[in-house]
Amino acid sequence: MAKWKTVLPVDELQPGMHTQVNLRKVTLLLVNIDGEFYAVEDVCSHDGDVLSGGEICGSEVTCPRHGASFDLKTGAVLSAPAFEDIATYPVRVVDNMVQVFDEATKT
Repeated sequence: MAKWKTVLPVDELQPGMHTQVNLRKVTLLLVNIDGEFYAVEDVCSHDGDVLSGGEICGSEVTCPRHGASFDLKTGAVLSAPAFEDIATYPVRVVDNMVQVFDEATKT
């Protein structure tokens, strides 16, 4: 059964920062973009390795190995060599705590 999981206090992830979050068997990349939180599966759809070591600029993350890029707000692939979007996860703030829904949003 899907549910919201509290992952950290809001003030621990300032705008422009990111971190990894573990949900069940999935690792997420959680980012704060201008005060809004977004979570995507921390896996490049091109090679299956983590994205969290890549450069984050605005709402875009670039894979550190082959340069594929993804929109952190929507999970959409933005450039090759990846051709598949990545999973996104709903995020909300309740009582100054960041919560992530433990099931991906269907795209």
